[in-house]
Amino acid sequence: MRTLRVILIVLALGVVPLRAADQPTTLTQVVDRIISQENQEMASLKKYTPLVETYIQLMRADKDLGAVPAGDKYFLGRAVLSKGVELEQITDEGTKRKLFGGLAQFSPTNLDFDPRGFLQMIYLDNAGLDREHYSFDYVRREFLGEVRCLVFDVTPSQKAGRGRFVGRIWVEDQDFHIVRFNGGYNGSGSGDYYFHFDSWRVNTGPGLWLPAFIYSEEENLHFAIGRTAQFKAQTRLWGYNLGHSQQEQELSRILVEAPTPVQDQSQATNDLSPVQAQRSWDRQAEDNIVDRLERLGLLAPPGEVDKTLDTEVNNLEVTNNLDIEPEIRCRVLLTSTLESFTIGHTIVLSRGLIDVLPDEGSLAAILAHEVGHVVLAHRVDTQFAFFDSLLFNEKDTFRHFGFARTKEEEVTASAKAEELLRNYSQQTKIPLAAAQLFLQALAQRQKEIPNLISPNLGDRVSTGVAVQASATPAPAPAGAQPAPNNQNQIVALPLGGRIKMDPWNDQLQMLKSKPTGTVAEREKMPFEVTPFVLYLTREPVSNAQTPGAISASSQPDAAPAAPATDKQP
Repeated sequence: MRTLRVILIVLALGVVPLRAADQPTTLTQVVDRIISQENQEMASLKKYTPLVETYIQLMRADKDLGAVPAGDKYFLGRAVLSKGVELEQITDEGTKRKLFGGLAQFSPTNLDFDPRGFLQMIYLDNAGLDREHYSFDYVRREFLGEVRCLVFDVTPSQKAGRGRFVGRIWVEDQDFHIVRFNGGYNGSGSGDYYFHFDSWRVNTGPGLWLPAFIYSEEENLHFAIGRTAQFKAQTRLWGYNLGHSQQEQELSRILVEAPTPVQDQSQATNDLSPVQAQRSWDRQAEDNIVDRLERLGLLAPPGEVDKTLDTEVNNLEVTNNLDIEPEIRCRVLLTSTLESFTIGHTIVLSRGLIDVLPDEGSLAAILAHEVGHVVLAHRVDTQFAFFDSLLFNEKDTFRHFGFARTKEEEVTASAKAEELLRNYSQQTKIPLAAAQLFLQALAQRQKEIPNLISPNLGDRVSTGVAVQASATPAPAPAGAQPAPNNQNQIVALPLGGRIKMDPWNDQLQMLKSKPTGTVAEREKMPFEVTPFVLYLTREPVSNAQTPGAISASSQPDAAPAAPATDKQP
């Protein structure tokens, strides 16, 4: 009878040894394999120093919307995993906007957050898993995207002590890596608290699952006598293979040069005029800055999202008969803060800003303002054309780099954007009414989300009347019936609404999610934090692939609140 029970458990787990002789065949062996793999995972993570960003929104009750932001906190740093859950600032203490100052502990009357507490959520247990301190109860099989997982409930023993994980884990069924864990740490005290969280890892190479996304939430946190708090938080990690992938690929390319170089028949065309020489010098400074930001992990490598932005900029240029040299390029800042700026002829929009834009017209409105800076020749700081100007410590990045414009430059760029958008809208027939609603919503929410709208490097999103005036919809023709109210009108998306990010090589892709159907007012959540639900895939193994490489097909689908696929095997 006992043998039959073991066979039934093994069949339920789906771990009959069909692929390899060393596959576990009993529940005990499965748990041992999970423990061993998790402890190896913790050891392997020590060699990485990813960037870590945590954004927290404090919430308050609203009778119509359920809960809305009522303040926020923001942390940005680099994890030093060789030291456990240590973080290094990438801004110094003297900066105008401290990312960590004053937010490192709890107090009896004020709820603050330790950023290391959110980083700790990449591990089930800092001390490692073992049978002495934990019990594992098998639940079922379940698919997370394309990855079939074994689901276990994990509980600490009575004598395990404080800070032990209690919750549920999902284990992929080939090599037994834990790919998701949901729960919390037990034993919160009077002066510190452990929060509930949902932590995800993504496959970035054969046998390599890296922590990437963490969602945390508390509905009724009692932190002082008679005081409670509610918050939601997103933590993102990226830059594990910082700066290496692209250079290695470029170095490995085989280049064949022609025996005789191609030369222009007219040597005069090779000479640069003074204006062209100045443009070339500006471009050199621009390229140096962009390269430095990419190597630091703050700027995404060129990719799919850049092409989307480039297309919109091209539409603005064509509809306004602009011939801009050198050409305008678009790049994406990887942080969640809502900001945009220009570095010479390079337009930079933050990932967070692109995430919350509701439609194409709103994107055009943001880009038009930056194109205005380019058309008006608001130049880059050319000291960065000298390469030694970029040889500074990472923690001094925000002190050396600042791309905010003067008030006068902002005013003239807004006026130019109004002109550009007028021609753009007339010729493309793309409505700009949603852009007006977006900027109005941003202006209304800015007191509740001050850290989200405070830029790291550039300018706040302009909510001036210049863009709004050009976004006013054209009057309806005489005799036309008024349009019905659009119950699904979205003024702004939640964070994570448009872009998904690869934590290994920082590549970005546009999110491809299913239509949401009718959206209730409480579900719109403009500028808000929402949970991560990823569509996990396995990195395909090929002879040309090195461990740690990742293809576009293995990008996580980090759409907030998107349903996970739960297939039956």
